[in-house]
Amino acid sequence: GSLMSKKELKMDTVLEKKWEVYALKYAERRDRTRKESFIFDDHSHEAHTIDYFIWVLKSDKDIIIVDTGYDYDEAKRRNRPIQRSPSEALKAINIDANQVTDVIITHLHYDHAGGLIEFPNAKFHLQETEMAYATGPCMCHETIKMPFTGEHVCQMVKNVFSGRVVFYNGIGAIQPGITTHLIGGHSRGLQSVRVKTEKGYMCLASDATHFYENFLTGKPFPIVVDLEDMLNGFNTIKKLASNDELVVPGHDPLLRKFFPKEGNSGFVWRLDKGPDKPMIF
Repeated sequence: GSLMSKKELKMDTVLEKKWEVYALKYAERRDRTRKESFIFDDHSHEAHTIDYFIWVLKSDKDIIIVDTGYDYDEAKRRNRPIQRSPSEALKAINIDANQVTDVIITHLHYDHAGGLIEFPNAKFHLQETEMAYATGPCMCHETIKMPFTGEHVCQMVKNVFSGRVVFYNGIGAIQPGITTHLIGGHSRGLQSVRVKTEKGYMCLASDATHFYENFLTGKPFPIVVDLEDMLNGFNTIKKLASNDELVVPGHDPLLRKFFPKEGNSGFVWRLDKGPDKPMIF
């Protein structure tokens, strides 16, 4: 029941504005194989690169950041180097992280909530279930705890106490034309973001689908708390987007092939105008 009713959607549509959407890449890992990306895969030993992004939604003066990536400290801690910190990446499109007022956190894994301190003046938009999950008994299991970093979760708890967290239960209305939708599966409170663009509705899936292949072929990602939620999520993100081409995976290097580059930094892609090359997988 994480989709809006037709009536709710209709009311929302009247007030919506269109947003520009950018993907900023801050890291990559080439030392992975397909078994780390797909359960039930026949080619599990083939190499499989993963990219790390944050996303920017922009409409006139309004700016909303989706996820905070991770910073240099975390890169060192996990021995997973980064090419630039999220706040440095934002400078490439003239955004000062200090002045950002709203950040949607899709979930609290280290690579999505590892740069919270780079946004000292932001409110964070989060699902209730994610906070409960990241601070609850599930974290007693090493395997489940692995993608979380206690330090980041503690930062978010402090943000709750200083009035900087807005919680949602299911659907969150962030701004006209931007809603968040509880998906779960990969992490209990994982949310995807639906954005109105000139091409229709785009779904920033985040880790509801790490790669195009996850949702297009129904192959689950191995870090999972609820397999059924993950598989249902593949259908939900398709419904949230006007078409499959407007579903944006959380970590797929193919994104860089399909969408046009923005500016000359070499690590920013413009998504809201749709792909400028045919999507051939």
